[in-house]
Amino acid sequence: MSDRQQRHQQAMQKLKSHVDEKVATATEQRGLLLVFTGNGKGKTTAAWGTVTRALGYGYRVGVIQFIKGLWECGERERLIEDPQLEVHVMATGFTWDTQNRDSDTAACFEVWREAERLLADPEIYLVVLDEITYMLKFGYLDIDTVKRAIADRPPEQSVIVTGRNAHRELVEMADTVTEMQDTRHAFDAGIQARRGIDY
Repeated sequence: MSDRQQRHQQAMQKLKSHVDEKVATATEQRGLLLVFTGNGKGKTTAAWGTVTRALGYGYRVGVIQFIKGLWECGERERLIEDPQLEVHVMATGFTWDTQNRDSDTAACFEVWREAERLLADPEIYLVVLDEITYMLKFGYLDIDTVKRAIADRPPEQSVIVTGRNAHRELVEMADTVTEMQDTRHAFDAGIQARRGIDY
């Protein structure tokens, strides 16, 4: 065996030992709270990827879409016919387009009621609260209301929260937090969002 191969084998054995140890200590089984936040692209896409994964195993999934609900969404279009998927969309679109706090708040409450129902249903394996961070930032929803609904959910249910500037209290209670970092974005260079790539 060459020196290079021997060094590689030793390094991989050390890595395997470390991974095996971490796997052995992970014994708790329960639903998770995941937060996908940050200024980078891909938060909603990551959530839909997890939705696809859960549906692939036959689990029931609920998705609540705030903000971008009226936009085309390729993932939603592909998956909407799955009988295990339930999607509710806030009917106003971008709040900076509507510029009407009263109607936006009413639309938010309407879709939030569906979120509360899903968060209380033990048959729902995964709930996605897409772009809910904006609802908290603009004051359409109260952080304590959202935290309580998430905390009181069935123990096997997982929740994904997406959006920029996730509320610090949601970050604190989360099991997994992923922050998307914006290194470069084509839109900043005047390139239009591309169907099938960006939405």
